[in-house]
Amino acid sequence: MESLEEYPLVDSESKEKGGRNARKLRIFDEKMRNLCWQKADVVPGRHPERWRKDIAGNVVCRSLTRCKGCLCYDNCQILQSRVNRLKSDKDDLGKQDLQQLSCNIKFGEKELDLIEMAVYGNVERPGLQCRCKSVAESLGTSLSKAKGPQMSCELPYKSTS
Repeated sequence: MESLEEYPLVDSESKEKGGRNARKLRIFDEKMRNLCWQKADVVPGRHPERWRKDIAGNVVCRSLTRCKGCLCYDNCQILQSRVNRLKSDKDDLGKQDLQQLSCNIKFGEKELDLIEMAVYGNVERPGLQCRCKSVAESLGTSLSKAKGPQMSCELPYKSTS
């Protein structure tokens, strides 16, 4: 695996002109985004290719990039989009500062299952691998058995009260 050190963090033209006002690179290729994703903390109990934690501890979804929601991220730092936009170009913010800028919502296992179903069409995590039901399956009018190795999910969860 390559390392992030192979990628310049500042463009060489700005660096040569004095360094102090050097512009940070804002465009990342797929290879670099993959390296950044691998470097981010895994969300325990979730599929590591789908879910990670940003540097402030917020859960982010790999497929939700360049959007404004609480599960979105939009740069190589793997930082919740909202936090990244409020942080702007400030480099001196610590983890606590970033947490203060974060969305004030925490997602539990059931919510993440529903979001994963909506984004990916299935859920893949330890203890549960299932796919979204078709309308025909939900109505009990399916003409054929479901194809594929995954069973259909019973989402949303039925209340146990």
